[in-house]
Amino acid sequence: MNLKLYTKEFGYNLRLAYPIILSMIGHSLVGFVDNVMVGQIGPVELAAVSLGNSFMFVAMSIGIGFSTAITPMIAENYGKDRIEENKNVFYSGLFLCTLLGVILFVILYFSKPLIALMGQPPEVVALAGPYMDIVALSLIPLIMFQAYKQFADGESETKYSMYTTVVANIVNVVFNYIFIFGFWIFPALGVIGAAIGTIASRIVMLIMIHYMLKHHDKFKVYFEHFSFNYVKAVVIKKIMSIGTPSSMQMLFEVALFTGAIWLSGSLGTFEQAANQIALSISAMTYMVGMGLSVAAMIRVGNCKGMDDYKEMRIVARSIFLLAAMFATFFALVFIVFHQFLPKIYFDLDNTAQLEANSEVILIASKLLLIAAVFQLSDSLQIVVLGALRGLQDVKIPMVLTFVAYWMIGFPTSVYLGLFTDLKAIGIWIGLLTGLTFASIFLYLRFDILTKKRMKRQ
Repeated sequence: MNLKLYTKEFGYNLRLAYPIILSMIGHSLVGFVDNVMVGQIGPVELAAVSLGNSFMFVAMSIGIGFSTAITPMIAENYGKDRIEENKNVFYSGLFLCTLLGVILFVILYFSKPLIALMGQPPEVVALAGPYMDIVALSLIPLIMFQAYKQFADGESETKYSMYTTVVANIVNVVFNYIFIFGFWIFPALGVIGAAIGTIASRIVMLIMIHYMLKHHDKFKVYFEHFSFNYVKAVVIKKIMSIGTPSSMQMLFEVALFTGAIWLSGSLGTFEQAANQIALSISAMTYMVGMGLSVAAMIRVGNCKGMDDYKEMRIVARSIFLLAAMFATFFALVFIVFHQFLPKIYFDLDNTAQLEANSEVILIASKLLLIAAVFQLSDSLQIVVLGALRGLQDVKIPMVLTFVAYWMIGFPTSVYLGLFTDLKAIGIWIGLLTGLTFASIFLYLRFDILTKKRMKRQ
């Protein structure tokens, strides 16, 4: 393999991807900050946020996954300089994302009683319900924001979502501090305070990205003379045909990790809290893969618009290689710091909670070693999936991810976690197994599909 053929693309790929990566990390930081600040109260509160967010993550995966259909359609039109078509895609996508946000909020709100039926510790369930009441509402501004973000990404303007998430995280930290611990006239609300910070930050994100795009010269044409006439039935149908399988792909993966949360909760509060810590840390590195995945989606979509499949394979493989390099670096970080990283979630000077906190830290440090191993497969599967979305190939990948995660990965987690002495470690070995098979299946799909299209040229 001629490495120079691929490494010469690194510069442009990174310039395109870094704002997306920072934006994605910003999304994760909202949850990371919530976990760290709530963890200062105790492991029960941390487990409650974990349980509530397990429902949120499922709903978010559907909404965010659906919104990804907007980017490849915009990118293909952008490659052909079709402004009117992109206007139709933007307005139709925003309409669908708003509607979906409302539907998911209603479903999540009324699914709250399911928490009590899942065999979770009762003290955790008591705190998780009220937390969900508030944080579920944040789905509406979050998924509307995704429509704006995916539109801007498709036009290769990836920095605006980065700016909004930076501001949103500042808002989240300030509101968390005020409402979790109490400040001035505001009482300490614990986990409810974390939910208030989350919804406030997501409302700010939506308002800010709308304002920035509306006043940018490149996008002014899209905001002039707003009319529902730009919401086209044929465009809605195409977005749904791409977005529905895409949302299922993301749902299958997120549900796998959500299943790990529930399985860990059935083992006990300590295991669930440790699982949340390892997931929270892993999510930060996963966002680098997510950012590169969007870059792959954009560049592959552009190449599709120009019918250049030879260049497409070079561009895609360049991003795959870049993702593998980042994943290797993160794996080494996890191995070296696996005992230190979980400690940042707790107040180690709190002698009343010292024994409980120490047990959670011990379990989490072992899980991070498993997380180190699956950095490569996790990163590769998401960037290859992004390339396939750029090709607007979503139905077969949907089936492949279902098989990898739910016919291979999750059964492995159940068996090793519940029926062997591995417990939480066994659950994470199942995650590793599912992600590894997904990365292999998806890469083979991309390789076969692009070779076929090259031969047709």
